[in-house]
Amino acid sequence: MDSASQDINLNSPNKGVLSDFLTDVPVDPGVAPRTPAVEGLTEVEEEELRAELVKVEEEIVTLRQVLAAKERHCGELKRRLGLSTLGELKQNLSRSWHDVQVSTAYKKTQETLSQAGQKTSAALSTMSSAISRKLGDMRNSATFKSFEDRVGTIKSKVVGSRENGIDNLPSSPGSGDQPLPDHAPF
Repeated sequence: MDSASQDINLNSPNKGVLSDFLTDVPVDPGVAPRTPAVEGLTEVEEEELRAELVKVEEEIVTLRQVLAAKERHCGELKRRLGLSTLGELKQNLSRSWHDVQVSTAYKKTQETLSQAGQKTSAALSTMSSAISRKLGDMRNSATFKSFEDRVGTIKSKVVGSRENGIDNLPSSPGSGDQPLPDHAPF
């Protein structure tokens, strides 16, 4: 394993790349500023703890290097197998969607929404038939019949007059009796 290409920061966007000036920097417990001994610790106990701390920090660095090497190896295997991150993402989304669909909460929600849809459909059907009935009643009313007769009379006068070549509609002032041209946009 080449320690010059290892990045100890796993959150780094340059994971796997470590600048040359940080490689092979020894961890020396003597470099850290000495703090006064914590109450209850002797100097010997403090030195033992510092030595253990250095050892643990070295193990952490080694584990990060091993992890980075394993990640590179994993990526290489995936590349050789033709597995892409997009394919993995699609597979993960499919698996997650399946997990959601088989969940109890999803099934209950789906059932509730189905019942709500059926009730809404029934309510709209009832409302539609009530509106149709009211419109039918209104059409059969005396007021509507009178209005319909008046519209029919006006229509027959207008259509009948035009068929005879007479235009009984009032024209606007200044328009004269000029017919509209055939290429009118309306």
